[in-house]
Amino acid sequence: MAAALPPTSALDDAALDAAGPAFSPLYQQIKALITRSLQAGEWRPGEAIPSEMDLAARYKVSQGTVRKAIDELATENLVVRRQGKGTFVATHAEEQVQYRFLRLVPEPDQKPGPVERRFIDCKRLRAPAEVARLLDLKAGDPVIQVRRLLFFGGRPVVLDDLWLPGLLFKGLTAERLSDYRGPMYALFETEFGVRMIRAEEKVRAVAASTADAPLLGVTEGAPLLSVERRTLTYGDKPVELRRGLYDTSNHHYRNELN
Repeated sequence: MAAALPPTSALDDAALDAAGPAFSPLYQQIKALITRSLQAGEWRPGEAIPSEMDLAARYKVSQGTVRKAIDELATENLVVRRQGKGTFVATHAEEQVQYRFLRLVPEPDQKPGPVERRFIDCKRLRAPAEVARLLDLKAGDPVIQVRRLLFFGGRPVVLDDLWLPGLLFKGLTAERLSDYRGPMYALFETEFGVRMIRAEEKVRAVAASTADAPLLGVTEGAPLLSVERRTLTYGDKPVELRRGLYDTSNHHYRNELN
């Protein structure tokens, strides 16, 4: 178990190293404290966080330790550095962030085209057992199920089914989703206070069903990519389950492995 960071006494990396391997590196402790402030809403999405100098004074550590903590937060897309302006809480409204979970890339001979969406359904229901398990809910807890199509260059490419915890998304309706002009995750963070931090995915090949094929404009039995994504917020709490069917006849699924 890592030692807690004393709030009023100065610590340095040498002192922490001398304490032994049971302690986590100091910059990780600072990262955890900053993350806790982000989770508590001390700094809202799009707002600037205090400077490295101010944070160093706040936590009584070196500016280099704070910089290393912020570097990791930036790598994880929790904050965004802006040259000459400071560091800001990342928001899904920003162009470089809003599509980071959407991994479809057009083939080289295809133009990207605009991404458009059409919501087919949005309803509140009791969570099926499997959905409840993946969202860490109890079977029968309220959930919201959303079905939508994503169009690339006017062509349907993704059919998504989403399940959201009902208590976190009270008041979410199809009209509200359709009327919102920005990215859906930006709506979630600004109007419901739910921030999508990271995601886990499972991918497999499937055949288009009789019901789904017409929605994607493909023939029954056509090959599709099935992507199940569980999206998590702070503390690795699951806040969305998404099952998507992807027509990859003119796209491929691109990921980066580190």
